Amino acid sequence: MTVTAVVSPNVMRTVYDMRLRSAAGDLSGMMQQARIQAARQNATYPIKFTTAGGAQAACIDLNINGTCDTGEAVVTFSSGIAPASGPPSGGGGQPAAYVLVGDSGTGSYDNTNTLAFSPRGLPCNYDTSTTPATCTTPSAKYFVYYLTQTRPLGPSGWAAVLVTKGGRTKAMLWNGTSWY
Repeated sequence: MTVTAVVSPNVMRTVYDMRLRSAAGDLSGMMQQARIQAARQNATYPIKFTTAGGAQAACIDLNINGTCDTGEAVVTFSSGIAPASGPPSGGGGQPAAYVLVGDSGTGSYDNTNTLAFSPRGLPCNYDTSTTPATCTTPSAKYFVYYLTQTRPLGPSGWAAVLVTKGGRTKAMLWNGTSWY
């Protein structure tokens, strides 16, 4: 029983980490799919975060109507996983925000900004405050989208999806001391 009491939390943390990494990987893959589709269709495609069937989700908004419709690629996150309201603060049990190696100090766009891909397949900060919405490239900053996972035991889990100025994506997890 002692071994079970010691091993069980570690096993559960591993299971939660796998679910979180899977969600970040799925989001990263969908972003690459949006990039390819935008270049193929010579169109601008934003990534939309929403709720689908009671679960948090993200989609490629192909018809640019601000919703995830039938026929649009959708990633539905597992229970307890949701897009963060913004970048982590680095305090109160949260990780520090991810900083891209070699960042010149311009920082990054985050969950408070809308990522879209231009007709050339480049990422942009999709500005819906203008009519029509604008997608200026090259992007002034890279993007980092954060996911959080509420866990019944221990602190919340964090994942990040990096989108470079060139459009490449990478999913990462926070291990309590660094992003990997």
